[in-house]
Amino acid sequence: MTVSGAWRAAARGAGLLGADGVVRPTIFAEMSALAVRTGAINLGQGFPDEDGPAIVLDAAVDAIRGGANQYPPGIGIPELRHAVANHQRRFYGLEVDPDREVLVTAGATEGIAATLLALLEPGDEVVTFEPFYDEYAAVISLAGGVHRTVPLEPPAFRPDLDRLRETVTDHTRVILVNTPHNPTGAVLDRETLMTIVELAHRHDAIIVTDEVYEHLAFGPQHIPVATLPGGWERTVTISSGGKTFNTTGWKVGWLTAPAELVTAILAVKQFLTYVNGAPFQPAMAAGLALPDAFFTGIAAALAHKRDVLSAGLRAAGFDVHRSDGTYFVVADAAPLGHADAVELCCRLPELAGVVAVPLSAFCRDDYAQRTASLVRFAFCKRVEVLEEAAARLAALGG
Repeated sequence: MTVSGAWRAAARGAGLLGADGVVRPTIFAEMSALAVRTGAINLGQGFPDEDGPAIVLDAAVDAIRGGANQYPPGIGIPELRHAVANHQRRFYGLEVDPDREVLVTAGATEGIAATLLALLEPGDEVVTFEPFYDEYAAVISLAGGVHRTVPLEPPAFRPDLDRLRETVTDHTRVILVNTPHNPTGAVLDRETLMTIVELAHRHDAIIVTDEVYEHLAFGPQHIPVATLPGGWERTVTISSGGKTFNTTGWKVGWLTAPAELVTAILAVKQFLTYVNGAPFQPAMAAGLALPDAFFTGIAAALAHKRDVLSAGLRAAGFDVHRSDGTYFVVADAAPLGHADAVELCCRLPELAGVVAVPLSAFCRDDYAQRTASLVRFAFCKRVEVLEEAAARLAALGG
């Protein structure tokens, strides 16, 4: 049976639809399955192997036992919306109305999907940096949009601002920004972000930011676009608790934006999941209220893990690009004689007992060809696991 429909657009946009019409699994599913099949250490998919803080976990258990198991309000429970507003004030000095300018979503993934589906009409252009998280391309295509990209050039993974100015035009409806950036670990600087705000005003575009790694920056400061002059009124800021509190399976996210944008996004979001995660919402509120020491501590712990894995990759012979944030570090396998990261990642479980992901999974033809030897490794694992992975990878340089 031939199954027609918009699913083809989503799959094609994400680069998963083959010429034969067959949909391939995502690289994350493929590599994770390879890790399970071979017993390799999975440094491909970005999920932690440790639970988050007990106060957050206990709050979820208490909520379940306390009866928070039915539909929450469509925009999210007041406790979490107020916690998000307080978080934005506490960390960034932003004043957000918890009743009109905050929307709770099923993770940042739904927040991004609902926002793009709400704001785009067929033919509208969306500008992202490249490489990019695969959801962006899938939803842009599903909405009938046109995806334009500006490359982040290795090794620093910074954009050419003139190229950015050329790419954003009057046809641009949305500039979609991810910082700290998956997969490169780059933290975009103030000049780049101010240029984005200026271009959004010049071309009447909306800025959508994916800031799920906002508390996982090591060194360079994470700057929310909404805090910049002229930024708030044109920005939808999206985040979640999954990365911050090691609860990626809970899928509780949120967005903040001017009320008229929240209203437009809610018109779509309410017909996607409607609501989600009733007992996890008060748990996220508890997490957002944790003291500053928690947030600085998780960044410091991850920076140490980055250093452990980066040292192991260098010892194995990789050329390691610096990661300033997220769960990920990018390394070049060319010095080891591996020009094709896709082929290397398929063989890596056999060669070293480790699974990773080629950077080409996050980009398209030209950029993929220019960065064909680059590999993304996840360091959001226990230190002893990273040390074992580093020891295994050393075999590549032997």
